[in-house]
Amino acid sequence: MPEAIHPILAVNSKDGKLRTTIGKSRTRGPKKTYMPLEITEHEREGILVLKLKGRLTVGAETTAFRDRITALAARNLVLDLAGIDFIDSTGLGALVVCATSLRKNGGNIKLLNLNRRNIELLVMTKLATIFEIFTDEQDAVNSYFPDRRIKSFDILDFVQKMKQDE
Repeated sequence: MPEAIHPILAVNSKDGKLRTTIGKSRTRGPKKTYMPLEITEHEREGILVLKLKGRLTVGAETTAFRDRITALAARNLVLDLAGIDFIDSTGLGALVVCATSLRKNGGNIKLLNLNRRNIELLVMTKLATIFEIFTDEQDAVNSYFPDRRIKSFDILDFVQKMKQDE
């Protein structure tokens, strides 16, 4: 019988931030190692910033991620996805479910620091239209305050640059 996968909560003694590790390392093939999903939390001006590291794919990681986000109920969140190297259809679904759940309860999700592949994925699936995307954490936090200036991610500019690179 395979080992059960449980979330592990730990506080990093160096920075005092809450760190959640979900799953376990897996090796596929001779050299590929997939890390479990790690979630680090910190608050900035009353907005909860969740820094994700690993993969947002089918399995216990995505289920626990979805449960963690929906447990936050009506919070405004920024998801820093700089450490997410791969998102599959289940991970996309989890992002949509979380955003819908939070919005129904008066909260919201903003996405931060997506890599090129993940931006392309959101553009191709047209999910870039339902998420605000940012490249700077302060801009993402400022987006929750209507009186502040923000610089949103320009999807049209990104798509035009993709076409030039082809």
